Amino acid sequence: MPPHSGEHTGARIARSRKVRRLTQRELADLSHVSYSTLTKVEQGALPASPSVIGALARALSVPVTELTGQPYLDELRADQLDGLIQPIREALNVYDLGADPDVAPRSVEELEAHAEELCALVRVTSIKQAAAELPGLIHEATTAAHLDGKERSWRVLASAYRTAYDVTTKLGFLDLCTVALDRLDWAARRASDPVLVGMRQYLRALAYLRASDYRTGKRLVRLGLSTLEQAEAGRVRDVVTGQLHLGAAVLAGRDKDEDAANGHLDEARRIADRTGPAEKVHWLSFGPTNVSVHRVSVLAELDRYPEAVRAAEGAAVPDFWPPSRRAHHCAEVARSQMWIGRTDAAFKSLQQARKLAPQQTRYHPMVRETYAGLESAKRRMPDTFSNYGSWLGV
Repeated sequence: MPPHSGEHTGARIARSRKVRRLTQRELADLSHVSYSTLTKVEQGALPASPSVIGALARALSVPVTELTGQPYLDELRADQLDGLIQPIREALNVYDLGADPDVAPRSVEELEAHAEELCALVRVTSIKQAAAELPGLIHEATTAAHLDGKERSWRVLASAYRTAYDVTTKLGFLDLCTVALDRLDWAARRASDPVLVGMRQYLRALAYLRASDYRTGKRLVRLGLSTLEQAEAGRVRDVVTGQLHLGAAVLAGRDKDEDAANGHLDEARRIADRTGPAEKVHWLSFGPTNVSVHRVSVLAELDRYPEAVRAAEGAAVPDFWPPSRRAHHCAEVARSQMWIGRTDAAFKSLQQARKLAPQQTRYHPMVRETYAGLESAKRRMPDTFSNYGSWLGV
């Protein structure tokens, strides 16, 4: 069933429920979402939190993206981003065909520098430029790795696949991001790099978080931590290990397991105290700041919104932090501010997210749900509120 971009999430939930011939009461019982919450969400009077959307998707046996409407094709076409996806898909599909006789790859040093450049572009949210350059890099790196066969060349290809994951995830093509993750694992194993394999498990766990499969996500975190034990001890291994604990904390928070979430946050904090800021180690943005930001995320996932807002106020996010991470943090803070009735502050946070990372923010489902929640307070919102909705396409 294709997503209907003109509908809000609640309308998509209602449509999917009716296809299944379920009453609201039956769906509420199946999903363990309260009847009152479900009715308000379907009416558009209440925004759907990620945990609610996940529970309803599982009960309806549909992908989360069917309820959120991703990818937002009308907006992608307007931004001329939709045409960049097919070349990425084609580049991912030739991974096992060997060297392409029509491709003359640059040196491994040049390819490595280009792969790093694309990682940096994603972090400053130049998604369109990264997506445009990515297929060519993948084709070159694929041929180079097959011709060379050395671990360094396979690591370059793995980095290109990592960027494919980042781009397709941010644009809402979650099915394609799983393909990119499989290619990342394929290249990382040929590079004999347990750190890359462990990082792939972290990214895969995030994919299962978005799909609301928390049990599988937790298993992947454990597998990733086990894999990292095979890596050489040092700062790089510590950074990826710490990031896995942060991912596990969010998974536990969304699964309402507060003790486990706090345990992972505490372990990540201990590691961050040892590594210090490490934003550019595999571009994971790990460090004390990321631990503080993830604490805000976990509190929001636990529906403890007042505490999340207070934690955000106490979290000093430096200006040099990657815009992609700062914008995502603003979106999460906006959600918590909206839920405690601080509508003006919530809208300012959404505006800040747009300023920091417009392309990423426009395709962020949490931003759209938060905006929908603020619509109930529309009379108290500034004139620019409607303009923001037009920009989002809602």
